[in-house]
Amino acid sequence: MQVRVYFEDTDAGQIVYHASFLRFMERGRTNYLRLLGTNQQELLKETQKDAPGFAFVVRSMNIDFLKPAILDDLLEVVTTPEEVRGASITLLQECRRGNDLLVSARVRVAFISGEKAQRIPKPLRLAMEGHR
Repeated sequence: MQVRVYFEDTDAGQIVYHASFLRFMERGRTNYLRLLGTNQQELLKETQKDAPGFAFVVRSMNIDFLKPAILDDLLEVVTTPEEVRGASITLLQECRRGNDLLVSARVRVAFISGEKAQRIPKPLRLAMEGHR
């Protein structure tokens, strides 16, 4: 997924503020199923039947900031599933500018419903596992 760096993403020196990368990666996770060709709306409706009020929440994140990005850069946010477990999925994410790796992260996201961790419903798990 491509992301353009805007002024609002930068600090006073026009270098991307570190927390902006978190927003870029959140967009990558949000778009993850869509980018794989899954009909996101149908999948979410089906999941809602099994787990009303469900959500994915970030449980943990390890992140390495390797190189800076600057105003007007066009970045590529790459999201790859590493492991799908009962109630969580671990994703590897990268922010790249061309061939340069700028930021890498390992993100564990928990599936919750009713404010508690729940097993990821089968249709959703199969969609995520099928695209490893």
